[in-house]
Amino acid sequence: MHAPSIRFATILLIYLHTGNATAQTITPPAVDAERAKQEKIYHARGELRLEGYVIDRSLSAYVRALQPGFSQSLANLGSEERWLDVGAGQGMAVLDYYSPEYDPRQAGRHEPQIKKARAVAMSIEDRRTPRWQQTAETLEANQIRYVFNKPLREYTTEELGRFQLITDVIGGFSYTENLALFMEKVLSLLTVNGTFYTVAQDVCNEASTNKPHYAGEPFLSRIKTPSGEDISICAWLKQISCIEVSCEYKGDWIPPLDTYKVRKTCNSITVPPLKPERFVAGTPPERVFLLGSPASATKP
Repeated sequence: MHAPSIRFATILLIYLHTGNATAQTITPPAVDAERAKQEKIYHARGELRLEGYVIDRSLSAYVRALQPGFSQSLANLGSEERWLDVGAGQGMAVLDYYSPEYDPRQAGRHEPQIKKARAVAMSIEDRRTPRWQQTAETLEANQIRYVFNKPLREYTTEELGRFQLITDVIGGFSYTENLALFMEKVLSLLTVNGTFYTVAQDVCNEASTNKPHYAGEPFLSRIKTPSGEDISICAWLKQISCIEVSCEYKGDWIPPLDTYKVRKTCNSITVPPLKPERFVAGTPPERVFLLGSPASATKP
């Protein structure tokens, strides 16, 4: 049910320039090699696709993985409101939402007739199946949209518009090399009072009570303070201004999941910067970020 992460033996260390004459640096070819491996993972087809790279998560899988409020948030979307699914793969969750079997009234809506919201599925590669086109043909123009071939950070607000709901289930939040920039982009695309639901596999939980899932391996994603201490992703998210964050650890998943619900409360967003210190290609990749000084507020 829960595909395992695939870890590579190759280790890439990115030592950040700190002005210390003894600081080590890494050659660009090594960095490029890890990125090339990651690109192969994204675009592999058929038997070449790694087991841990899941492209067909259903809407029911989203409901199980994300925090309980997700079902209600999705059901509450009005007909003119919008949902963005980052890392959508084949777009199965979006397609399930538009299937006759999905009825928002099952999650507490009471209207006799409910027109569903508009949705955008985003993937780094085109994974659409014939079902996508068949579903699109039954809907109004632009009711669903599929975008691909570039990461979230390269899209403009003019291209995508704004959303009341954004989801990411082991997508860009788990794969990006620049987590701070990813969150800035997500929050710029959310309307005020909009909500972002996401997860991270095999990471330190808010209470720091868990250990890495794989014996002898570190957590998949880590955030270090300048003094060398680790803080949880949850703790970092809670340092972002103009948002409300709740975190829930799901230790019964394999690997365990840390889940996050982020509600945007205003537009003066300040995201504490993170510098990449380590990146190892995988599904998801292993990453270490170094926490920097808070940036000034931005108004997306």
